[in-house]
Amino acid sequence: MPTSRARARNVLNRPEFMSLHHQPVRSAGAEARAGARRPSYKAQQQQQQPQQHAGQGSDHAQQPDAVENGRERREFPEEDCMQLNPSFKGIAMNSLLAIDISVSKRLGVCAHTTSSWGNMRAIVKLLALTGHGIPWILGTLVCLTRSNTLAGQEVLVNLLLALLLDVMTVAGMQKLVKRKGPWEMSPSFLDYLAMDVYSFPSAHASRAVMVAKFLLAHLVLAVPLRILLVLWAFLVGMSRVMLGRHHLTDVGCGVALGFLHYSLVEMVWLSSSTCQTLISIGTLNWSPFY
Repeated sequence: MPTSRARARNVLNRPEFMSLHHQPVRSAGAEARAGARRPSYKAQQQQQQPQQHAGQGSDHAQQPDAVENGRERREFPEEDCMQLNPSFKGIAMNSLLAIDISVSKRLGVCAHTTSSWGNMRAIVKLLALTGHGIPWILGTLVCLTRSNTLAGQEVLVNLLLALLLDVMTVAGMQKLVKRKGPWEMSPSFLDYLAMDVYSFPSAHASRAVMVAKFLLAHLVLAVPLRILLVLWAFLVGMSRVMLGRHHLTDVGCGVALGFLHYSLVEMVWLSSSTCQTLISIGTLNWSPFY
C-alpha cells in the first residue's frame, strides 16, 4: 500500500498533471493587463447611471410622440377607414351608383363636340335652354306686366311663386349634396345666375315637370298640345343627360321634386286679392290705407 501511494504522488507531480490540482501562477504584468481590460465595479456603476438617465429621457420624449400618434389615429375620419365587413345595404348602394355613372356616361353622346352625336350638340343645348330658370322667370314677369285680367294675373303670380320655390329648393339641395356630373364641365353664366352649379338634383328636370304639370292644370289646351308639353318635359330632362351634365338618378330625383313643388304651390295657392296686393307692392302702387 505505501508503495502505491508513493507512485501516485510521483505521477501527480509530473508537469502535465500540475494544472489539474494547482492554480496557475500569474505574473505581475499579466495581472496589470487584466486590470486595465476589466473595469472596476464603481466605474461600471458610474457608466450605467448616465445611460439610465438618458434612457428615461428618451422614454419621456417618446411618450408625447406616442400620444400624438394616438391622437392622429383617432382623428382619422370614418370615410378614410377601410370597411372589412361592409353591409349588404352598402354593397347594393355602391353597385347602383356605379351602374348609374356608367350608364350616364354612355348616354352623354353630346358631352363634347368630338362625341358620337357631337354635331347635334347645339340643338340639344337649345332644347335644354328651354328648361332653364332665368328665361322662365323673365318670361313670367313680362307676361305679368302685359296681362289685363285678374284670372291671368292670379295664374302668373302663382307660377312665379312656383318658379322661385323651385330655384331656391334645388339650389339648396345641390349645395348640400355637392355631387358632380358624369363629365367634368364648368357651369355657364346662366347656371351661376340660377344657382344650378352641381348635379344632384337636376334643376331642369324639376322645373320642366313642375311647369308642364302647372300648365296642364290651369290652361285649356288641345290634346296635341298636351302631348307636346309632356314630351317637352321628358326631352328637357334627357337633354341634360346627353350633354353630360347630370346622371340618370339626378334627373329622376328632379322629376319627383317637380311633382312635389307643384303640390306645394297648389296647397298654398294665392287668391286673386293676395295676388293684386303683391302686384301693387311690386309696382310701388300699394297703400296700406287704400
